[in-house]
Amino acid sequence: MDPKHLFDDPRLTAVGLLYEAHDGLIARLEETWKRNGLSGLDLNALMRLSRSPGRKLRMTDLATQTSLSTSGVTRLVDRLERNGFVRREADPADRRSSHAVLTAAGATRVARVLPAYLDGVDRWFTGLLSPEQLDQLTASLRIIRDATNPNATYVSE
Repeated sequence: MDPKHLFDDPRLTAVGLLYEAHDGLIARLEETWKRNGLSGLDLNALMRLSRSPGRKLRMTDLATQTSLSTSGVTRLVDRLERNGFVRREADPADRRSSHAVLTAAGATRVARVLPAYLDGVDRWFTGLLSPEQLDQLTASLRIIRDATNPNATYVSE
């Protein structure tokens, strides 16, 4: 096969655009969480907890949803716990397992960050698309996510 033809493959364009859009969006939103004393990973975890039933997730589920290893999520929860945003709670059904639970301070921090974060999301992502385009993109991203990372679903979807 001709290498030029290979490099012009539209699949490379599609996945490259996805990477570039992701990187650009993160760069635009980063100041929002940094200004509030959080990392992107901190905010991701706090938002996932805030959107989960009882504002808690099993540590293993939080690890999956944040694409972290078990040791990585332990370090994340340790940091969030030190800051008072999360507490650990033993799983009554499985003594080997525990939950990360959003505290009132964690919920307050998310509530403080969310307006500016959503303004940025609207300015640099959702607001750039028509309602139909956004619906199609969301459906398409869900198909890809479900195939590549099926355990990362938000409970509230």
